[in-house]
Amino acid sequence: MDQAEKLRNIIKRSEQARSLARVITVTSGKGGVGKSNVSINLAVQLKKLNKKVIIFDADFGLANIEVMFGAVPKHNLSDLIYQGKNIKDIITQGPMDIGFISGGSGIAGLSNLGRDYINYLVQNLAELDSLADVIIIDTGAGISDAVIEFLVASGEVLLVTTPEPTSITDSYSLLKALNRHPRYNREMTLIKVVANKVSGAEEGRVLYNKLSAVVNRYLKMPIQYLGYVPEDSQLVKAVMQQTPISIANPNARSSKAFEVLAGTLTGMEPVAAYQKHGMAAFFANMVRGKKFV
Repeated sequence: MDQAEKLRNIIKRSEQARSLARVITVTSGKGGVGKSNVSINLAVQLKKLNKKVIIFDADFGLANIEVMFGAVPKHNLSDLIYQGKNIKDIITQGPMDIGFISGGSGIAGLSNLGRDYINYLVQNLAELDSLADVIIIDTGAGISDAVIEFLVASGEVLLVTTPEPTSITDSYSLLKALNRHPRYNREMTLIKVVANKVSGAEEGRVLYNKLSAVVNRYLKMPIQYLGYVPEDSQLVKAVMQQTPISIANPNARSSKAFEVLAGTLTGMEPVAAYQKHGMAAFFANMVRGKKFV
């Protein structure tokens, strides 16, 4: 039995044994647009909707999630891969019992993993499907090979952008890089845009229309508008206190916006070609470039 068949069997057993988690990848074309805030507060709001949620911090350069959660993980993905830890060992419990996994330096080493390590990793990640309804992957900011690989493997992507011209330009550049990737499949990838740090609903829609116009004209990629999050001084205050605004001040403008976004996402469960494939299939897709699958 070759490596590809082994991985396919692992994924098949995972899919037959349990329901599959919905994997949502949150990304941005540049730093400073509030991507990690979106990831965390969506997790909180989905938890309020009785969803079991785990955040996977795939930004090995910056530990934004753990800082904003005020939780320091004892272990990360490297410990799972190289130290024999199991998947439950590397999950840190954040506010409201939202699970949190730090990718750490393990993300950088994914492309160098041998076959046995890949099998072990995928087998363990398959267990996340029994622990979560939704897994939110918070990527690094910007256009790097690691970020693009995460997006290529994703069936559902949230692209966070702001009204700043550089943010719109960088969002377009990110989509352009994704569109050029040989393994990107537009028929199997839903891309939803979140307009962050806007004055209100009107500016959010205008921002999306600007990005959508250039994407449709030059890339002809299908994107959707998920919604907006307004500029909010209360959110800034909550970040300084290392508490998600959705917990610190549930009635804040931004909290209400995150509540709407979570409700909209819940009503947009993947169907047909965009069916959920779970965490094992997600990471198997990431290592397809190694010709193991």
